[in-house]
Formats: sequence, C-alpha cells, structure tokens
Amino acid sequence: MKEKQKVIYYRNELEDEFAGDNITPKTIDGKYCYEANTVSHLFWYRIIAIPLAFLYMKLHFHHKIVNKGVLKPFKKQAYFMYGNHTHFLADALIPTMVNLPKTVFVIVHPNNVSMPVLGKITPSLGALPLPDDVDAAKNFMKAIDRRVKKKQCIMIYPEAHIWPYYTDIRPFKDLSFRYPVSYHVPVFCLTNTYQKRKFGNKPRIVTYIDGPFYPKEGLSAKEQKKQLRDFVYEKMKERAKNNEVVLVRYEKIKEEDYD
Repeated sequence: MKEKQKVIYYRNELEDEFAGDNITPKTIDGKYCYEANTVSHLFWYRIIAIPLAFLYMKLHFHHKIVNKGVLKPFKKQAYFMYGNHTHFLADALIPTMVNLPKTVFVIVHPNNVSMPVLGKITPSLGALPLPDDVDAAKNFMKAIDRRVKKKQCIMIYPEAHIWPYYTDIRPFKDLSFRYPVSYHVPVFCLTNTYQKRKFGNKPRIVTYIDGPFYPKEGLSAKEQKKQLRDFVYEKMKERAKNNEVVLVRYEKIKEEDYD
C-alpha cells in the first residue's frame, strides 16, 4: 500500500520548525561545560552510538553513502561539514557514519541537551549547544578551537530547523561559515535524499558527500563567508534533485491568508 502523503503549511523557510518535540530549552550560560568526559565520550560514542547507528541506518533506511572517497585525503585534517536537516534521528547518526573513523562534533540547538534523559547523553555524543550569553560564547569558541586542533570534524546544519522528509534545500544564512574562514580549513557538505527501494514502500536514505570547498584568496572575510555558503548551497540544491520519494508536501501560506 502506498504511503499517504502528509501536507505541512509554512510561512517562513528560515524560522519555521516542525520537529514537534515541544522541548523547553535550558539556558546555555557560562556555567555550561563544553568539554565532554573522555571516558563517557568513549563509552557512548565509540561503544554504544556507532554500532547502533550502523544497525539503525542500514536496517531502517537501507542507508547508502555516495562519494565518501573525497574525505580520505583529509583524515589527518580538521574540517567543517554542512548538511540538510530532514530527520530528527537520522541527522544525528549520519555524520558519524559518513566520517568514520574521524570523531564528529555537532553544533546543535540547546533543545538537544535539554531532554530529560537523552539530554544528559548527547554532550558525550559530541553535541555542542549554541551559547546564550557572552561567557558561554567564549567557552563555545574554545570548544570549537579544541576540536580543530585535534583535527576532528565539526558538523553544522545551517537550515537550523528540522523539516521532516523535505526534498529541497531551504535558504540559509552564511553566519556559520565564519568558522572555516577563521580557521582556514576545508568545507564539505552532505545532502540526504529519499529514494525508492527495490522492495517495499518506505524510502531509503542516500547521502551524497561533496567538497572540499575553499574560500577564494583576496576576498574579505565577509565575502569568503558568502562564497562558501553559495558553494555549499548550490551543490546541495543539485544533489537534492536526486530525491525520488515525497512523503511530506510543504506548501507556503500566502500572505493574504495570514490571520
């Protein structure tokens, strides 16, 4: 039986959120510790998360990664990776699968560390929540600096908000591209697409990896941010054309229809 298509109405591509988690985020202030306990990180990330991520993605989504080879020359370098935000759980697991054996840290909304149980585990899995005040911002940047010096991957979802099973790329700002510009490290992107399986009605996730992208020398930092953003956006738009299954249709509410 064919999956029934759901319709979601939206107003603003940059601000609307459809995760449906209804979590009240805690304040990330100067007291928040961004440095995960080494033993805890080893246990939750290497021993628990990686095997479970592999099993879940293979069994539930028949996950496939395309063009992973572009990452091979950068095993001993830090880099930033950007991706589209279309699934609350898969998006937490796919960066790990894509970047193995490199450790991945993900810049997240404070919601991700505010859940009653999982919120205590996600920091050990590499979650770096966005700061809420000046002191926290200083600690946040120190955490980014540590990850770059340790030659790890830092994952960012520039669309910021989850739109489940969305099959296009939403416009996003260039603010987060200041990190690779500042650290002079390469940028990659991953694009998750939903494609038909040979058997069954549920889609499989196929992830495309692209890069490296570098800012053009001679431009200002502001211009380099925009250039990197445009490189990533256009490549992700191109890869999104490989979507074959639309489980959720998104329709914009016209201005005259607003309350």
